[in-house]
Amino acid sequence: MTLLTRRRFLASSAAAAAATAFRPMPSLAKPASTRLVVERRTIEVNGRPASVLGVRQPNGTPGLVLDPGEAFRVRLENRLDEQTIVHWHGQTPPPSEDGVADTGYVSPLAPGESRAYDFAARPGTHWMHSHQGLQEQLLLAAPLVVRTPEEALDDRQEVTVLLQDFSFRGPTEILAGLTGETADTATVHQGMNHGSMVMTPPPAMDHEMEGMNGSMPGMPMRHAAPGNGASSAMSMMQGAGMMDLNDVEYDAFLANERTLRDPLVVRTEGGGRVRLRLINGATSTAFWIDLGNAVGEVVAADGNPVTPVRGSRFPLAQAQRLDILVQMPKQGVVPVIAQREGGRSRTGIILATPDAAVRRVPDEADDMAGPVDLSLEHRLRALRPLSEKRPDVVHEVSLNGSMMPYAWALDGRTWANHQPLQVSKGDRALLKLVNRTAMAHPMHLHGHHFQVVELEGRPLGGAVRDTVMVPARGTVSVAFDAVNPGRWLFHCHNLYHMATGMMTEVAYGPRAS
Repeated sequence: MTLLTRRRFLASSAAAAAATAFRPMPSLAKPASTRLVVERRTIEVNGRPASVLGVRQPNGTPGLVLDPGEAFRVRLENRLDEQTIVHWHGQTPPPSEDGVADTGYVSPLAPGESRAYDFAARPGTHWMHSHQGLQEQLLLAAPLVVRTPEEALDDRQEVTVLLQDFSFRGPTEILAGLTGETADTATVHQGMNHGSMVMTPPPAMDHEMEGMNGSMPGMPMRHAAPGNGASSAMSMMQGAGMMDLNDVEYDAFLANERTLRDPLVVRTEGGGRVRLRLINGATSTAFWIDLGNAVGEVVAADGNPVTPVRGSRFPLAQAQRLDILVQMPKQGVVPVIAQREGGRSRTGIILATPDAAVRRVPDEADDMAGPVDLSLEHRLRALRPLSEKRPDVVHEVSLNGSMMPYAWALDGRTWANHQPLQVSKGDRALLKLVNRTAMAHPMHLHGHHFQVVELEGRPLGGAVRDTVMVPARGTVSVAFDAVNPGRWLFHCHNLYHMATGMMTEVAYGPRAS
């Protein structure tokens, strides 16, 4: 039986939009599998209908919320007329249940096919998204929250916000515009014959990129022809060079699939505390999170607890998550705004006490936001860091590529010609990520969480994460323990960078059969 507290009652009006999640304590009986359905649907974006994809429970609830100790026991059903597969981002299952086909353990789900997953769930704010082609751009993503025992007992309102970027153009058209080809002539290959869309590099690109230093110094992002999918020459100064921002010019930015023209308003208890679970599910957009006059405390990064960091403005790169505690006024509103880096566009939701008047928040800011940076990363400290140990294996990984031509790689190689990063079971592995490009890259490792141990040459006991942003021409080092043998993707979480080759794998232990 669910106990309905006053905070839960106030939050119930937003439950259908997945802004809040309150669940009964689990029973001792083994629960049946939760069904998740991948299907096409129609939503409205600023008054216009849009055909998108989604992963939802049969009752329409997007994604999944699990109670403490509850296993990830899911049956995924594909109701599309094309193949799909869903990655459980932030979870650490066996490699065959990671929700990817590129590593060869499983194939994508065919139309009408379903597949069962059953593994121990990792607590925290995580998410799920397609790892098939460019389906993620069509909003095939949803929250995946696993609550801790402390959170289940804490009478604090929870509000989950999934941020996404949206275009009325199809993702193939967007990618073709970025590469300078047409949607009809763009050469697309299926990576490993399992479905990740990888563009063929120009001849000899893999060898030429070995010594490539990203974009040429001072070269701005190329101007886009109208409608070709690229952004309008958004470059900003960084140090002595230029940095490129925002590959794609989007039509809207969404928070729980709504814009600031019609935002989600979550009513809260006056004077109460809210746990914001923020998920950047955008395909190629980093945001600045702005709480206005309110002060929040970051208490978790990528689902892992950190020493609380107070502030009102926080950077959030693609695929990253932040849990932020917000103290509500006795009466009033707290806008939770996400502004696109390098631009004025923004989205968000509104937290409001029961009788507070809610005024419209413009979807464009007065001032442009600067590039998302490592200002928060420098302040984060893991509450449960890795044990002290010297690394057994060190890999320096070079991040290569440019906007002209639009091609991205790791260690000068695309996925089609990648060389796995080899480790051994039980190793403490160190990845030194050296960005030789004029663009930031959010780097994600499947099947593991790593600790940020060095930023720009400065050692620190940073946050434990699964995705870290490496700034333009910057260096970040992360360490992890190789305790989950298999083949694990390691890639940039800008979808179009990954699609053009910015992906490799960490490999150890049993290979796919």
